[in-house]
Amino acid sequence: MKAWPVLGIVCMQAILLLAHGFIYHTWVAFWGNADPAANLALRAALVVLAFSFIVAALLSFSFSSPLVTAIYRIAAVWLGLLNFFFLAACLSWLVWFALRLSGLAPGLAAYRPLIAAVLFALALGAGVYGLVNARWIRVRHVAVTLPGLPEGWRGRTALLLSDLHLGNVNGLHFSRRIAAMASRLEPDIVFLPGDIFDGTKADPGRLTAPLLKIDPPLGIYFSTGNHEEYGDEAYYTEALVQAGIRVLTNERVTVDGLHIVGVSYGDSGYPIRLRAFLQGLDLVEGQASILLSHVPSRLPIAEQAGVSLQLSGHTHGGQVFPFTWFTRRAFGKFTYGLQQFGALQVYTSSGAGTWGPPMRVGTHPEIVLLRFE
Repeated sequence: MKAWPVLGIVCMQAILLLAHGFIYHTWVAFWGNADPAANLALRAALVVLAFSFIVAALLSFSFSSPLVTAIYRIAAVWLGLLNFFFLAACLSWLVWFALRLSGLAPGLAAYRPLIAAVLFALALGAGVYGLVNARWIRVRHVAVTLPGLPEGWRGRTALLLSDLHLGNVNGLHFSRRIAAMASRLEPDIVFLPGDIFDGTKADPGRLTAPLLKIDPPLGIYFSTGNHEEYGDEAYYTEALVQAGIRVLTNERVTVDGLHIVGVSYGDSGYPIRLRAFLQGLDLVEGQASILLSHVPSRLPIAEQAGVSLQLSGHTHGGQVFPFTWFTRRAFGKFTYGLQQFGALQVYTSSGAGTWGPPMRVGTHPEIVLLRFE
């Protein structure tokens, strides 16, 4: 393993340990010293949980079994709850200090258990809501007008399926559900701009088999996301090719007069490579084109190359509060939805699946039906 992934794992594990320690300290401080045996059991449980997600993730990259899947799902759910429990711990101290400064509550120490109980209960409620919300997939209908669109494309529909993250959490049942929803929409073409898979050890052919039942008349087109490239990219793409899905790796195809371009995640991150590839396509001004690029970035390069519409995912809209704020700071208005960048239109989907915690708070999972006008 290279040095930077090891460093990243170590840093993430250190952060998780500190977060668990802070939650433990807050709980004991607000509830008082319980039975020593109970405190020891709580510390032991939190230590195990602190290591659970990193261990589960590492196992999932090498092994595929019901046991690994179960461990990963439990760890992923806990990771989401940890986020909200950490926020509850922070708020507990803020509320406590605010009450102390206000001087409005006599006998303030008696309120400490109540403060923690209310805030941690709200945190648990937020986690439960997030689990339910993540499984409530919306169908978003979006009208798109592209200059130079071939006449035969007017009125046609394209289904955008981004960030399914098929793997240990979103398994075969999830894939079947997405396929059933998509089939009912009867799209003319399907676009998959990356992260179909979660990057874990799984059977990609089995997981994507339900998607083939969508059977759009103009085909299914895919470009890689970061999670395909974190794992064995060829392992995933070969399964897709064998299934009849067109994998666009720095490639352009023309479908009934409309140019469809796919760029790999790796190359999209390097401006020089991306510019050389897109400018080498010699896209004609006034002729519509669609670019599948996983991340909604490097937009000036796509616009200068003459791309009409870029379809992206990756952001998940931030997926879970407060990461919604951080994502918005990173990608601005291109975090989600149909936006304009000069002559280039960009649609960024919040995606249908989840990564890490199988929760969504502050965002919604979606599949998108684009109608060309």
